[in-house]
Amino acid sequence: MKLFDFLFAGAIDRRVAAFQNDLITRHCDEVDNIYRKMRGWRHDYHNHIQTLLALTEDPEALRKYLWELNDDLTTVDTVLKTGNVMVDAILNSKLSLIKSRDIAVNAKATVPAQLSVSEIDLCAILGNLLDNAMEACLRQTEGEARFIRVYIGVLKQQLYICVTNSADGKPRKSGKIYLSSKAGENHGLGLLRIDRLAEKYGGYVNRQSEEGAFATEVMLPLEV
Repeated sequence: MKLFDFLFAGAIDRRVAAFQNDLITRHCDEVDNIYRKMRGWRHDYHNHIQTLLALTEDPEALRKYLWELNDDLTTVDTVLKTGNVMVDAILNSKLSLIKSRDIAVNAKATVPAQLSVSEIDLCAILGNLLDNAMEACLRQTEGEARFIRVYIGVLKQQLYICVTNSADGKPRKSGKIYLSSKAGENHGLGLLRIDRLAEKYGGYVNRQSEEGAFATEVMLPLEV
């Protein structure tokens, strides 16, 4: 192997290793956020039980508290259930982390039981889409409304994925290609990963920007 080829291969390996380390760090943050929420739910549950026990001698007060508790529970975000366990795992972990960053989330997702796309590849696409959306939101000027909308469903025998996020300013482009705004040697790897995986299955990626928002659409064939 020529020296240039050896050095080039080494540089690629270092970028991939750094990118994978970054993904592991993100995953740890997401899991830690879920654990913190679970501890919060357990603490609240304990407090509610103690209050209910204290109110057993006052049926009217107990009834009132139960109605207030019922109203409060309706405001708790439900776990997103798509019909696919692995997709549920990636979506709920990412969306949990996004919400913890004070970013409003609106998500609706249905995934068919039978997929021609590898679940691993689909989760990689979704993970990168949501990471990019969250990073764009976090770059917004403080005080601006931040949001992420997710829609996944079936459209014309294709799995249709759309992630829209609020954005500060217009994204950088080179011709028709959108460029990552992240600094560092791993910038753009997420965008490239999405494009490569969609291409692998004969899919389609469309990115659009408008004032204050950026959207990415991904279409993946449901039949081989």
